[in-house]
Amino acid sequence: MATVKVYDQNKQECGEVTLAPEVFEIEPRPEILHFVVRGQLAARRAGTHMAKTRAYVSGGGVKPWKQKGTGRARAGSNRSPVWRGGAIVFGPTPRDYSFKVNRKIRELALRMALSSRLADKGLMVVKNIEIAEPKTKLFAGVARTLGLEKALIVAPEVNETLIRSSRNIPGLNFTTPDQLSVLEILRHKQLVLLEGAVEPVQARFAKGE
Repeated sequence: MATVKVYDQNKQECGEVTLAPEVFEIEPRPEILHFVVRGQLAARRAGTHMAKTRAYVSGGGVKPWKQKGTGRARAGSNRSPVWRGGAIVFGPTPRDYSFKVNRKIRELALRMALSSRLADKGLMVVKNIEIAEPKTKLFAGVARTLGLEKALIVAPEVNETLIRSSRNIPGLNFTTPDQLSVLEILRHKQLVLLEGAVEPVQARFAKGE
């Protein structure tokens, strides 16, 4: 079992916490992490792109010129794909890009992402973060003290004061244990768990075992 130090918001040691090995000590497999991240990114795509085929493009109801006798090539419509302003052949059509990722694979990837942050020393446990009012300046001072640059902070529950005071600081984002995703963990170099969020995270992902 891994034991990590707990810091207060002034980065003073104030205890230790033991992390469950079935959640934080899983050997990462790049192919699984890549598959799950690709699935999350694909599900975000709107898929509303479309180009007009001959069924949708307007105009072209009259034959531009007679079939014979003009010396020009035969033409049946001025909205033919070979004409400027004409239809598009085999253009994009609306589609759903998402694909299924099995629940067990998602849970395994989440535990691998958490484990990778612990393995590369990018995981920190903070007792709590308290600021008097939702001001960016106050939270920026705490982040500077803790050495946070590009960090995902996991709070036990939604905290509007912390969210409002941090949303203008580039690279810092808040989430809760039930909203954790592989993509968000991997795109932040640092993962900060508030002490109250450690147990909910372990309780959620230990179920995958």
